[in-house]
Amino acid sequence: MTAHQDQQQLLHDRGICVVIPTYNNDGTIAAVVADTLKACKDVIVVNDGSTDHTSSILHSIEGITLVEYDQNRGKGHALRCGFERALQMGFAYAITLDADGQHYPHDIRHFLKANQQHPGALIIGNRKLEGVDRSKGSSFANQFSNFWFYVQTGRHLQDTQTGYRLYPLKKLYGLRLLTSRYEAELELLVFASWHGVKLVPIDIDVYYPPKEQRVSHFRPGKDFARISVLNTVLCFLAIVYGLPLRIFRGAANLFRTLYAILFMAFFCFCVITPGVWLYVKIGKMTEQKRKNLHRLIYHAIRFVMLKHGIPGTKFTYQVDPKVSFSKPAVVICNHQSHIDLACQLIFTPNMIFLTNQWVWNNPLYGLLIRHAEFYPVADGIEELMPQLQSLAERGYSIAVYPEGTRSCDCSIGRFHQGAFHIAEQLGLDIIPMYLYGPGRILPKKTHLLRKGPIYIEVGAPITQASLKSLGDARAQASYLRKHYQMKYEQIANQIEQNV
Repeated sequence: MTAHQDQQQLLHDRGICVVIPTYNNDGTIAAVVADTLKACKDVIVVNDGSTDHTSSILHSIEGITLVEYDQNRGKGHALRCGFERALQMGFAYAITLDADGQHYPHDIRHFLKANQQHPGALIIGNRKLEGVDRSKGSSFANQFSNFWFYVQTGRHLQDTQTGYRLYPLKKLYGLRLLTSRYEAELELLVFASWHGVKLVPIDIDVYYPPKEQRVSHFRPGKDFARISVLNTVLCFLAIVYGLPLRIFRGAANLFRTLYAILFMAFFCFCVITPGVWLYVKIGKMTEQKRKNLHRLIYHAIRFVMLKHGIPGTKFTYQVDPKVSFSKPAVVICNHQSHIDLACQLIFTPNMIFLTNQWVWNNPLYGLLIRHAEFYPVADGIEELMPQLQSLAERGYSIAVYPEGTRSCDCSIGRFHQGAFHIAEQLGLDIIPMYLYGPGRILPKKTHLLRKGPIYIEVGAPITQASLKSLGDARAQASYLRKHYQMKYEQIANQIEQNV
């Protein structure tokens, strides 16, 4: 497939379409739609009652979804019609761009990248306006809009008038209340901000034709009057609706985080740690006692993850029918957050982890980790090999994070060779686990929990014969990393249509 086809498919897989509202743009609409179709195969054009040749031009273009009506209703109405059609067709996101040729469809790739990095966010195309010949009215309108947006939301944006955006369609608050003209785009931003939708600006190119060639439907007197009335209403709503909503949301996030911390602290300090201490101290530590300890971990984790749950999250999982944890294996998983280990421990009591040193010494659960024979990788793989051999012979699977560390953006980092070396030395299959969500629930270098889904999938075992066909441990690590990148993208594309 070509680069264009790859992008088209990825946009489709993520549920992203393009919506183009148009009114009397017969001089530009054909080229704009043609260029857009090269970037995205799912294009909805809304003909807002054009009186020129726009309608006949659109009817001659294959491969688009056309929405049209006889009477001009305004850009706000056209956007609402386009969004409603997109939702009916099952799309999760819509990129909007203008039909006058101002926006470059090749910038769709930037919106796609931003959507992958910030799923569920409203992406705003920040026009590069330096050196652009704009009318004084246009420049003033943007500054005017930016100022009132800040007053109404407390958030600063450089370009609230841009029509090049990516909207999360399931988070379009106030869509039914949307006014019909240009000011509708400001309304969408304000309502999104009040409801906590993440707003992400990205730089885009812009083209302004010579003044004599420009087609504008902006009516300075009437439209400025409408915008002034709208801003008056929005300022009132900001006080009675937007501000209380922001305060409530912030308090809810704080409460959710404190609740989770206090629950885990109580569970670890008052239940698990004392129980493990007593269990270890009373009598000799036998193999049966160690197995019982692992079962305790298993049932405790299943209670937390499956019965109690992390506040604000929905945990789901899937296991390949070929997987059996009764046979020891090396388990590999992508690494996202502190929650990862708990997500994996729900599947079997017969699994130990190679951890970082700080996890081994953690005051909350370090005692449990050490007596459960989890080992710090700082000791070195070769030094640990006798212990790992013993664990495998006793029926335990060995879980390793091949990346060695977490990423800030949930991307799959370079795989180290350790897990593959262990599997080869011990003659074990590799069981892949694919994890989505913890890195977005509790991102690296943050402390507040966020809402969102957690999903983990256990794939079919990879035999030693299959691994050896890939080459040495370095080749295996490289191949599996690419496989994980592809698999993670597939999972993300599916889940992020509903975040």
